[in-house]
Amino acid sequence: MQGKRTDRVGHLIQMELSQLILHKLKDPRLGFVTITYVSVTPDLKSACVFYSSLGDEKARRDTGIALEKACGFLQRQVGAVLQLRNTPRLKFLYDESIDKGLEVDQVLRKIHDEDANA
Repeated sequence: MQGKRTDRVGHLIQMELSQLILHKLKDPRLGFVTITYVSVTPDLKSACVFYSSLGDEKARRDTGIALEKACGFLQRQVGAVLQLRNTPRLKFLYDESIDKGLEVDQVLRKIHDEDANA
């Protein structure tokens, strides 16, 4: 039963962070960011926030820095909305699954093109 609660809280944090980043953060280093998944520990004391960002390596790095700088503000805002006993400590991690998926797609397209030419 604990797993369902952590999933619900993770989803609520994801939705709230998406809105906060879209409407409240005005950092120029912040690029186009998508919160892909939030993993919350069973004791609800910390949450890993996975995000993806468009752009080159420098843009991704700048986005990560902007999110880390805004971490306290975002945590306070999430805590005010969710009204939990303890507000989860947020940790932002870049989600590499989209990049990996694009690499696999390129390999598959290359194989498909080679088969079509043969």
